[in-house]
Amino acid sequence: MVELKKIDTEKRNPRTMQIDTLSTLDMVTLINEEDHRCAEAVKEVLPQIAQAVDVIYNKVHAGGRLFYCGAGTSGRLGVLDAAECPPTYGVDPGLVVALIAGGPSAFIKAVEGAEDSADLGKQDLIDHQFSDKDALVGIAASGRTPYVLGAMDYARSLGAPVMAITCCHNSELSRHADITIDPVPGPEVVTGSSRMKSGTCQKLVLNILSTCVMIRMGKVYGNLMVDVMATNEKLVHRAISIVCTAAEVDEATARETLEKCGFSCKTAIVMLLLGLDAEGARLALQKADGRIAQAIADREG
Repeated sequence: MVELKKIDTEKRNPRTMQIDTLSTLDMVTLINEEDHRCAEAVKEVLPQIAQAVDVIYNKVHAGGRLFYCGAGTSGRLGVLDAAECPPTYGVDPGLVVALIAGGPSAFIKAVEGAEDSADLGKQDLIDHQFSDKDALVGIAASGRTPYVLGAMDYARSLGAPVMAITCCHNSELSRHADITIDPVPGPEVVTGSSRMKSGTCQKLVLNILSTCVMIRMGKVYGNLMVDVMATNEKLVHRAISIVCTAAEVDEATARETLEKCGFSCKTAIVMLLLGLDAEGARLALQKADGRIAQAIADREG
């Protein structure tokens, strides 16, 4: 087993060795300074993130699913990203699936020993009927979690694309992945507390991955989330605001149009921009693979 002190996420940070003696303001300032290293670390791996986006998009566009797999903080970040996709982008809850070592209860309370089982990672994929039509992203800050490695090996045995998100260069995870995304922000403020900078880097990467996949899927028009689900009053108002902005109409017109199409922002926008009824707008979007800009281009062409 690799010595902990040789793993990037476990090294001691020379800049924070006296943090316990600092004033509160100096303490939080130092942590903030360390956090600035996260965005720069992610910047270094943008080409790999772009590769992963294209691979994932090709799979989900063909009817497959995106799976996240992780333990502890890494697993929780995957669960968080997956949970936000349906309300934000109107996708089926089964499109982005997050597996966490120990099951759903581990999101709130650690399940001791679960992350040490490679067989459990494999079994969780089997239980979800994972196949070569799907894509897997293994998440492990230290790059060595057996649960994640077991899932990755099983996915590769099926011929599915496998990606890794880790905060260590040349990690074990990278040797089991087709694409490795490894932003390294340096040692943690508190030695080994990978929920801090490593967790921030992982969250930044996941934000980019899922957002760009959804954009590629036509879930965004301009920079508007046009497939948002209006499931509560706040989101109803957001839907109205989105239609007002995209179609340059007043709130009354936006609401009236949304009511005619089941509060589908995308359909309402196409109705208003192209002068179509709800069914005509749906057909135009279907022909354009769900992309508003393409539906407009098709009509103008």
